Amino acid sequence: MTEKEIKQMQAEIERLRADNARLQSEMIRLVSRNLDLSERMEADVELRRRFEVARTLMKENFERQRNADLQDDGQLMALIDLRLEEKRSHLDPNFDAKQLAELLGVSPERLVRLFRNKSIYRTPEAYIDNLRTMNALRLLRTQPNYSIAAIAEESGFNHVRTLQRRIMDVTGMSPADYRALFTRDM
Repeated sequence: MTEKEIKQMQAEIERLRADNARLQSEMIRLVSRNLDLSERMEADVELRRRFEVARTLMKENFERQRNADLQDDGQLMALIDLRLEEKRSHLDPNFDAKQLAELLGVSPERLVRLFRNKSIYRTPEAYIDNLRTMNALRLLRTQPNYSIAAIAEESGFNHVRTLQRRIMDVTGMSPADYRALFTRDM
């Protein structure tokens, strides 16, 4: 190799080193920019999430306030029927009086007072239990292929035995006997 070729190669190596240094500097700048954009994006996502949570809380709070202002117990009883028909929450075995109060946006104490004073059901729990029982009776009449266990589950009862006791209390007969009244001709 000639001296001229060696100098050209050294010059090319120096140029490549300069390009490499420039590219590393540019890469560091771009990585830094990407990190900054990523942090901004995360902050934006977090801000949107907080905004949605705040909006939901404000909406629930507004609904609670509006329902708490209901002085007329009849209106509140109608609201109970409307909400439960709409959401069908009572079919969840874990649904209880506290969740009913939350659904309506009233305190549990207000709900208990309402049932004590304005309902044939002396407690919210008795009302929920009655709704579940009525659903089970409907299913026994209309769904002859459903097992008693399936009806208990779909009606919000934790146990088949609880459903059997409730049907016996209401009709004086077992769920199977009650079903037989409506399925003899089928």
